[in-house]
Amino acid sequence: MSTWILLRGLTRETRHWGNFPALLAQSVGQGSPVLPVDLPGNGVYAPLRSPADVAALVGFVRLAVRRCGAHGPYRLLAMSLGGMVAAGWALRYPDEVECLALVNTSMRPYGGVHERLRVRAWLAVARIASGWQAAEAVERRVHALTCNRRDTVAADLSAWCAVRASAPVSRSNAWRQLWAAARFAASGVPRCPVLVLSSQHDRLVHPACSARLAEAWQATHLVHPWAGHDLPHDDPQWICSVLQAWSLARMPVKASA
Repeated sequence: MSTWILLRGLTRETRHWGNFPALLAQSVGQGSPVLPVDLPGNGVYAPLRSPADVAALVGFVRLAVRRCGAHGPYRLLAMSLGGMVAAGWALRYPDEVECLALVNTSMRPYGGVHERLRVRAWLAVARIASGWQAAEAVERRVHALTCNRRDTVAADLSAWCAVRASAPVSRSNAWRQLWAAARFAASGVPRCPVLVLSSQHDRLVHPACSARLAEAWQATHLVHPWAGHDLPHDDPQWICSVLQAWSLARMPVKASA
């Protein structure tokens, strides 16, 4: 069975998936391993310099996956910046990717600047950037901007601050990742099946970006009714259920709250 590769977004790392990888592994069964991989500049690769373009991120991730012993073709599940990396991988190396599941991602030409980073989020992002060294304040603002599930705030902030203390992402790497995301444009349509998941109440990225992408790529598109940008945090079981049905049937399935 093919390995599921999980890719996170801007300044986030594998530990920010929480219990999602374990839930996904249970959902897809033992025959399909789940492998979360960090982008350069994040997590285990925090000391490295982040490339300022998605093509270089694709090259890094492909090498990292091979070094982990995983053999393709791969199933890619990725969100936000990770979704751009996954899309770039599928477009440039189509024989290596069996399928794509993209969560709350965006890319040119399917979203404008004001949609890929919603205007009302600009001030919050600016505050996060200006106070980058204040770990708890930054993580609290990131949580408020990306998560709609509020019952786990205290535990989340404790875990995220511990992650930041053990593998801090530099301000310069954060800017390079943001620049890579802003510059990325998809050219062509992936040959593999594509599932697009978006959150109706994403406060960071407008869900219209996912809708246009899905329409252009003729992909299955499902919208979560209440989750925020960090859909794997807010409702990981929903993703697993949808993904399991889609993987088995490779056809649209109806979402439920």
